[in-house]
Amino acid sequence: MPSHTIVSREEWREARKAHLAKEKEFTRLRDQLSAERRALPWVKVDKTYVFEGPAGKTTLAELFDGRRQLIVYHFMFGPGWEEGCPSCSFLADHIDGAVTHLAHRDVTLLAVSRAPLRQIEAFKKRMGWRFTWVSSHGTDFNFDYHVSFTKDQTAKGAVDYNFAAREFPSEEAPGISVFYKNEHGEVFHTYSAYARGLDMLVGAYNYLDLAPRGRDEDALAFTMAWVRHHDRYSDGAGRSQA
Repeated sequence: MPSHTIVSREEWREARKAHLAKEKEFTRLRDQLSAERRALPWVKVDKTYVFEGPAGKTTLAELFDGRRQLIVYHFMFGPGWEEGCPSCSFLADHIDGAVTHLAHRDVTLLAVSRAPLRQIEAFKKRMGWRFTWVSSHGTDFNFDYHVSFTKDQTAKGAVDYNFAAREFPSEEAPGISVFYKNEHGEVFHTYSAYARGLDMLVGAYNYLDLAPRGRDEDALAFTMAWVRHHDRYSDGAGRSQA
């Protein structure tokens, strides 16, 4: 960690005010970017997708649960996997607290994975989550939204992920897709994001960005290499030994 200049309270206040001006500009730019995101064109979803959930078979249109807006988190959990992805689980730890609030703003938030429902239910129980999580097993949904790849696709060395052909180390990938349903029951795909585009969903990262050491990931083998399932951290891990 780099050394820092130690100053008086008055000098600190002036430095903080200068940085606040940049933070305010960033906030305005973020608001502008969000408005541009909402203004993007839409694509009508003509294909019928049928998922398996706790209440049985359900279509994409039914996943809205009476609301007009649907946010789907594409959770990396493939058929035959023993457990869900640790990084996706890190993000999913933030979902339960948001679901109720979003429901009162006309938004349904849930997760979708390609693993069969029995695998999902077992892992969900282990992690203590309550949010809705359905299986797209046997459907094209994950493939159509570019978060699952066939063995043939991965064997070629590049897959279509994050709007470009790139190498990816797994047949499953994280992402988020957003949909809207109008008064006629028509469903539209309005937005998708992948990779670093998911950062905004991870509240813990926002806290780390405020801390003196930040995310502290530069020396790791890969970003999020430190992340564990929340029931796999050992007591006292991460505490300073100094």
